[in-house]
Amino acid sequence: MEELLQILDYQQGEPFMFTSALFWVFFGVVLLGHALIYRHRLLRTGFLFLVSLFFYFKAGGYFFFLLVISTVVDYFIGLGLEHFTKHWKRKLLLIISLSVNLGMLGYFKYAWFIADVWSDIFNQSVEMKDWLAIFSNAVFGSNFSVDDIILPVGISFFTFQTISYSMDVYRRQLAPVHNIVDFGFYVSFFPQLVAGPIVRAREFVPQLYRPFVLTEKQAWHASFLIISGLLKKIVFSDYIAVNLVDRVFESPFLYSGFEILSGIYGYTLQIYCDFSGYTDVAIGLALLLGFRLPLNFNSPYKALSITEFWHRWHISLSSWLRDYLYIPLGGNRKGSFRTHLNLMITMTLGGLWHGASWRFVLWGIWHGNR
Repeated sequence: MEELLQILDYQQGEPFMFTSALFWVFFGVVLLGHALIYRHRLLRTGFLFLVSLFFYFKAGGYFFFLLVISTVVDYFIGLGLEHFTKHWKRKLLLIISLSVNLGMLGYFKYAWFIADVWSDIFNQSVEMKDWLAIFSNAVFGSNFSVDDIILPVGISFFTFQTISYSMDVYRRQLAPVHNIVDFGFYVSFFPQLVAGPIVRAREFVPQLYRPFVLTEKQAWHASFLIISGLLKKIVFSDYIAVNLVDRVFESPFLYSGFEILSGIYGYTLQIYCDFSGYTDVAIGLALLLGFRLPLNFNSPYKALSITEFWHRWHISLSSWLRDYLYIPLGGNRKGSFRTHLNLMITMTLGGLWHGASWRFVLWGIWHGNR
């Protein structure tokens, strides 16, 4: 019994991911349970919602409460956006949604970075993060430190999903979901919860109300995606990382120019195989359960320009940034200067989305100038 409870409990330092053997035991149980109840829509959705919450608990521990908070807030905001007709009330609800979601994302992902930048700019003897620790100790009696903040897995993905839902309902491009279990399942669907693709409600929610269909051709295609994705991640990405990229990047002065160049090209192949491998597995798993997730990579290294590259690489993020940031900023409708400024802002924030450090900021600025 203790061993079973240990398996079901969150184990820090033991990632519950597609590369874990325990995950495939979990997925086998999910497939079995799904096979027994797939004809009953409400049972099917509720079952998949519960196993998705369990997956997130195994992957991120008690941070799954953040997922629950984001789900509950945006579910009721969606209902409010449908109920209210006055513009200022609907706009206030959208601001609340953005504040909750971006507030959680900003705190857990960028608090340390912002505190560090603040300290560098003002060159204070007592750093901002020290002041935060002093404030936390005075108010809450805790020894809080910004350095203690742990980034919850998948928070960048599920916050962007709930934001897109609220904005689509606000724009009246989508009717709100009236069943919180249906909405919670959309937000937490486990195949794409941790590493994408970013799924929009208007693409996913209608599938909840369709009967389960899985043809033999679709089953073989899903199996191909899962196997090829695992090969990309485990065989190619991990092998290149351990045997080439990590060695060259750790001690570049020990290697020749050709070896360093090989390491750089190897890194581009590593990140592609790692990220696209995960999303291929996610798309395949979802397909076996009767759901279609959007294409996220389309041979990006065949692109002939930076613009074409971003139409092929992490497509769900690129299109999200275009529709919910670049176009609302004005897009290319307000002259050449504003177009370049909007591109710069979009790509800089896109860089920050990938990580909280100056190299991601510079990476975004560089791409925004291309």
